[in-house]
Amino acid sequence: MPRTTSSASSASAADNNQAQHPTQAPGEHAANLPASLLSLDQLRSVIESLLFVAGRPLELTELRKLLPLEQARLREAVASLAEECERQGRGIRVQRMGDAVQFVSAPENARFVAALLGLPTQVKLTTAALETLAVVAYRQPVTRSQIEFIRGVNSDRALASLVQYGLVIEVGRAATVGRPTLFGTTSEFLQQFGLSSLEALPRPDMTDAEAAVAFRMAAAQRIREAVGVDGAANEKSSASE
Repeated sequence: MPRTTSSASSASAADNNQAQHPTQAPGEHAANLPASLLSLDQLRSVIESLLFVAGRPLELTELRKLLPLEQARLREAVASLAEECERQGRGIRVQRMGDAVQFVSAPENARFVAALLGLPTQVKLTTAALETLAVVAYRQPVTRSQIEFIRGVNSDRALASLVQYGLVIEVGRAATVGRPTLFGTTSEFLQQFGLSSLEALPRPDMTDAEAAVAFRMAAAQRIREAVGVDGAANEKSSASE
C-alpha cells in the first residue's frame, strides 16, 4: 500500500483549510463588518474616503450617522488619521475646527496650490492686526471690548481687516448687557498658519498672571511712547509735588 508523504499530507490539509476559510481580498473584510468591529486602521481608511468624497467640513454628528461608534472612538480615529497624515508628510492634512473635520492641503505646499488657483501666496498683516489676531486666537470667543482691554488701544480697524481676510468671524453674542458680538478664528486662519486645530497653537510658557502683567507692561509702554517721555516725566513730577 503506497505511503503518503508528510509534505503531501500537509498540502492536502492546507487545501482543505483554504476551502473552508477562503482568502479575502484586501478591504473585503472591512466592507462586511459593522463599524463597531472595524480596527483603527480600517476606521482611518473609511474616514479618509468620506472626507475626500465630501470635499467640505463634516461634523462629527454626520460621521457618527455613517459610522455608528462611540464618540470617543470616532475622535480617536480622526486624531489617528491626522497624526498619520502629518507624520508621513503627505500632501493633505486633517483640519479640526470644533466638531468639524475636513481635508486641507499641507501648509508647506501653499505656494504651489496658490499658483494653481491664481491666489496671492500670503496675506500681509499689520502689527496691530497680528496682535489682535493673537488675542482672538488665544482668548476666543472674545468681544471687541475685551480685545481692546488686553491691547490697550482701539482695535476696530485691525479687527475689520481680519474679518475681511476671512481669518476672524462673528461666532455669537455674549450673555452680558448689550449682547456684544463674540469673535473667533476661522478654518482659514488654521490653514494660513499651518495648524491642524486650535489645540496645535503654541502655548506660552508664562502663567495667566504673568501674561496679564506682560500685557499691562506692553500697554503702559505704548502709552509712554504716545505721550512722549518728557510728558510722562512732567506728569510724574506734578504728581510728586
